[in-house]
Amino acid sequence: MELAEQATQGEEAELMKEYEKIAKEWEGLETQLYLSGEFDTGNCYLTVSGGAGGTEAQDWASMLLRMYLRYCERMGWGTEVIDKTDGQEAGIKSATVHIKGEMAYGNLKCERGTHRLVRLSPFNAKNLRQTSFALVEVLPEITETTEVEIDPGDLRIDTFRASGAGGQHVNKTSSAVRITHMPTGIAVACQNDRSQQRNRAQAMNMLRAKLLEKKRSEQEKEKQSLKGATKSADFGQQIRSYVLHPYQMVKDLRTEVETSDTEGVLDGDLQQFIEAELRRSPNAK
Repeated sequence: MELAEQATQGEEAELMKEYEKIAKEWEGLETQLYLSGEFDTGNCYLTVSGGAGGTEAQDWASMLLRMYLRYCERMGWGTEVIDKTDGQEAGIKSATVHIKGEMAYGNLKCERGTHRLVRLSPFNAKNLRQTSFALVEVLPEITETTEVEIDPGDLRIDTFRASGAGGQHVNKTSSAVRITHMPTGIAVACQNDRSQQRNRAQAMNMLRAKLLEKKRSEQEKEKQSLKGATKSADFGQQIRSYVLHPYQMVKDLRTEVETSDTEGVLDGDLQQFIEAELRRSPNAK
């Protein structure tokens, strides 16, 4: 403050510029402070699934998939769609993306939950207002862990021909792999690579992460029951609302952060929501 008071008009403008630069750098550093979780620095798998609502929900899932691919592009992360099931009329039933980049899991774990869309339906002859839901799941890439042991005898491994685009070789050979963990019923699939072995390794990484998530979720539920927690199972599941009609608004239901720039958000401008959730999460526990 003293420097600003003593500065000339030209120096004051320079000081303000320097202050804004430092403030922006601090914002970035502050966010990094919250990314200190066990898997935060690593890669991840993001899955988008259409909820109830048929074609509407499947189209919404494809919009979310594009949004996350654009976000990853903005962040300079590599992406690869490793499993995708197209909808019957439009959109996707589900898709899984392998995301490679520094702090990918730490940032994208904030996107887990149900995303709600309100818009005029492009699939309805009367163009009525429609509400659709899609689920986003995010898992860390875990190549090794001693916390989860997988008995090969508990696995059912199916191979099949990859669907969709992927080149003649991918579609003509049974390179796609689906692994089902029989005791839990958890199933994962990977079909992007022409090598069955690489698809299997990728699927095992996902299975490992899902089993670890299940184990920790059960431990957390046990802790909550010992504490006498009364939250319902679906509490806080819906995390964000995207309203395109009758007004334009994207609002995060956890942090209250909102913007009318729906086009920007759907084009991958998500960092304001992610940073707000990173700041909130340590205080929400």
